[in-house]
Formats: sequence, structure tokens, C-alpha cells
Amino acid sequence: MVGGSLRQVEFLVRDSQSTTHRTAEVTAQLIKADKVDLMTSAGSPDTVNPASDQCEINGTPSVSTDASWQAWFFGRGGDPAKGYDWTYHLCWGLEDVVVAFTDMWNQLPSNRVVAMLYEDSAEGNVFRDEKVGLPPGFRAKNYQLYDPGKFLPNTEDYNALIYKIKQSKADIFNTILTLPQFTVLWSQCAQQGFRPKIATIGKALLFPASLMALGDRGKNLTTETWCHPGYPFKSGMTGQTAAQLCEAWENATNKQWTQPIGLRHAAFEVAIDVLKRTKDIDSPKSIVESIQSTNYNSIVGPVRFSGPKSPIKNVSRTPMVGGQWVPGKKYQYDLVIVSNGGQPEIPIQRSMAYM
Repeated sequence: MVGGSLRQVEFLVRDSQSTTHRTAEVTAQLIKADKVDLMTSAGSPDTVNPASDQCEINGTPSVSTDASWQAWFFGRGGDPAKGYDWTYHLCWGLEDVVVAFTDMWNQLPSNRVVAMLYEDSAEGNVFRDEKVGLPPGFRAKNYQLYDPGKFLPNTEDYNALIYKIKQSKADIFNTILTLPQFTVLWSQCAQQGFRPKIATIGKALLFPASLMALGDRGKNLTTETWCHPGYPFKSGMTGQTAAQLCEAWENATNKQWTQPIGLRHAAFEVAIDVLKRTKDIDSPKSIVESIQSTNYNSIVGPVRFSGPKSPIKNVSRTPMVGGQWVPGKKYQYDLVIVSNGGQPEIPIQRSMAYM
């Protein structure tokens, strides 16, 4: 039911190919040729940022996810005093990364020195930013930081950077890389004998296939966790719990569940909830008003674009905790929740272990 009458909803799916140019191109086609009423997008800033920019330019309501809200908001040049008119985002923030990571690191003795390796990209530059990025939060938690410098996204030789990191004597290593990048980096770390006490890897370790590629060197790596069978939330649309969603994924694909299914499922949930509450489906402004008034409980937690869940206009924060990949029973590795700082409703499954 939309606007008081029964409607057929059609979903048009396009592949961004994870490039900004392709994303902008297909988004513009969806808006101008296909005349979509509501856009959803998910993935790294290479996808959600250009998609959101096209929606903002063309006055098309949009709900995006799967990238830190800072990378989405500030990565697009957003002004907190103004916000955006047409685009909205649901995801965790770097403040959640700081809490989740340091809550893990605090469990084990270390010299509290963190080597941070971030590429020269929209995402990497927001993560290392001294104002809105991770460094201020980590320092506030009494960690010293070492950054060996930027590197290009297509880098294949990390040896010089690894050498610098080894000289820093850091017990903790943190980077945000794709799986192909991290596989190369981690192999070169092994060649140089660099094995930190704790390694927390963003992005690359979202997928179980990542650990399969690493073999024994994947044991006890840690990562951000923003969807998990242990999450206590359920979908307001299907009634499924997070555990049931992950089980359904495994039954349908014969593959181990992956983190991105949670936020992407939530984006579709919110989109449908928005349409149900829209008073005039032919009015983009009416759809935006429906987005703004969202008060919905999704598979990854509550979604609100105002109040405590909204750190800034256009954003609804979702939960994040700390996870560690350990030898599994059904699969080679299982991701277990080892910290829940700031999210006490999400249960811890075991304590942290060194690499």
C-alpha cells in the first residue's frame, strides 16, 4: 500500500563495477531514462558517493549504505550546517570504529603504538584525517600513532612501507584495504618477518573467502563487525532475525554468510518502509519527507534520521562491534564477537587472542 492504494514496485538493479565513472553513468540513466522514484546504493565511497551526488543534482530521493557516514558525507564535501536535500545514508561512523577497535586492543597488553596504513583515496583520506578521521579518537584513547605515508590504490609493492612500520616497533597494525591488496600486503609482511601482536583489518576481512585466501596467516585477525548472526535485531519487514538471515543466505548460496548482506537488506527494508509511508508517490519531495520521518527497526538495528541515532543531518548510525576470525567448525574460519564497546545489547562470544 502506497499513498492509500495498492502499487506494484519494480526494482531495477545495476552494477557499479566499483568505479566512480560507471556509478555516475548508470545512476544518471536510472534517473533520466528509467525515471526511478527512489534510489538505493551500497558499497564503498566509489559507489555510494557518485550515486548520491547524481541524486542530489537531479532532485531524486536516495538512501545509501555500506560506507562510513563520514566518508559518505565529508567525502562529498558536505557542510554540516546545510546537509543535503535529497540524499540520506544509514551506516556506522568512524566514532564507532574507534570504540570497537580500542575495545578490542584494550583487552591485551601492548605498547599502545598503532601503525596505520591508509591509501590515497576518498575513503583512506577521510580515515586518516586529523579532524573527522580516526587519529583524534585513537589518541583520545591513549594510543600513539605511526603513519608511514600515503600510497596509491593500485600499489603492488608495500615493502618500503612495511620496513618503515617495522622500525616504529608498533604492536598493533591497522589498515583498510580490498582483499587483493591485503593479500599482497600480508604476504610481503610475512616475507619481511613483520608479525604484529594485533592486526585489525578493515574491508578485506568482511568476506570468509578472504580468510581462505590467507590460509594459516588468517588466524586471529580482527576486523569491524556490523552484521553478525549474534546481533539481537530483527527485520521489521520480514520478521527475520540476523541469525535467520545469515542461515537463509547459506542455504540459498551454499556459501558462508557475509557481512554486507545485513546493511544491504536494511537499505531495502528502509526503502519499502519509506514508500509505504509516502503520501504522494508522484512527488519526490513527499518521498524525502517520508525518509526524514523514518522510525524503523531493521535487521541491523534502529534507523532514525533524527535524534540520538543521527549524528548529523541526513545520517542514521547503525551499530558496530569488534570481531576476530578464529578456526571454525563448519567452515575453516568463523567470525566471533570479541568486543561490544558502546553496544551492550550485542553479546560478546569470546575474549580477544593475540595473532
